[in-house]
Amino acid sequence: MNEEFKKELEVRTQEINALLEQYLPEEKGYQKTIFEAVNYSVRAGGKRLRPLFMQEMCRLFTGEVLGMVKPFMAAIEMIHTSSLVHDDLPCMDDDMMRRGKASTWAEFGEDMGVLAGDALMMYAVETAAKAFKEANEPDEFARVGQAMGILAGKAGMYGMIGGQTVDVELAGGPIPKDKLNFIYKLKTGALLEASMLIGAVLGGAADEDCKIVESLASKIGMAFQIQDDILDVTGNENVTGKPSGSDEKNQKTTYVTLEGLEKAKAEVERLSKEAIEELDKLGYNEFLENLIKALVGRQK
Repeated sequence: MNEEFKKELEVRTQEINALLEQYLPEEKGYQKTIFEAVNYSVRAGGKRLRPLFMQEMCRLFTGEVLGMVKPFMAAIEMIHTSSLVHDDLPCMDDDMMRRGKASTWAEFGEDMGVLAGDALMMYAVETAAKAFKEANEPDEFARVGQAMGILAGKAGMYGMIGGQTVDVELAGGPIPKDKLNFIYKLKTGALLEASMLIGAVLGGAADEDCKIVESLASKIGMAFQIQDDILDVTGNENVTGKPSGSDEKNQKTTYVTLEGLEKAKAEVERLSKEAIEELDKLGYNEFLENLIKALVGRQK
């Protein structure tokens, strides 16, 4: 990762953090605890990869980040965070640490962990709907409606939750490669597809371009998840913020356990290269290209 890109990435990530703050609930009222748990979860940090991809895809097609994209940027990060909150629960991965801090359930209790994940999922829909206020033309209203459908579909039973379902059902036992690919495509890939597709749709991309976007996003999602598998084996806890060997502890089948470490690394590089080739069909975007390349060498 070159220094210029690294600085630009830090600036854009901080801008997204500031954007998220605009949508977080005020911590007051009888239900104050759920507001605190939601804010704690979102503020725990992260790469903000999904809103980042969304805004850059919109920028690719329009040259700017449209106002109606911003509520969706916050919404996609809320949905992603909700999945992490639930993943950490004792009934799922039973992780007490997330991003170097106590996981939400470890900090607020298991009951509030469940409710915080649920609240984030619903609040994401409420937040995304604010994009209608930014639309002016009939075509813009239609695009916001289409984006709402993408958000719900990619997060729900045919997307992220569908992938989580198969993952949970097969936990603790061997998983064949076709089902592992299915889990990765839905559990991780679906939200990345949603991010980039929503950015493209709101940016007015043609249908044929949206198909390219969905394809390259799917490859990025697969590469990202395989890299997660690699980092679970090779990562430093002080860098990743999570204990290494979590997958082995939970007897999880991963791409590394099926194919080996070296083949996993080669697959990340192959998928990233193909994603960049598809991106080039849409037009040159140096920041997006560097962002995809950064996935290959990331250490957290």
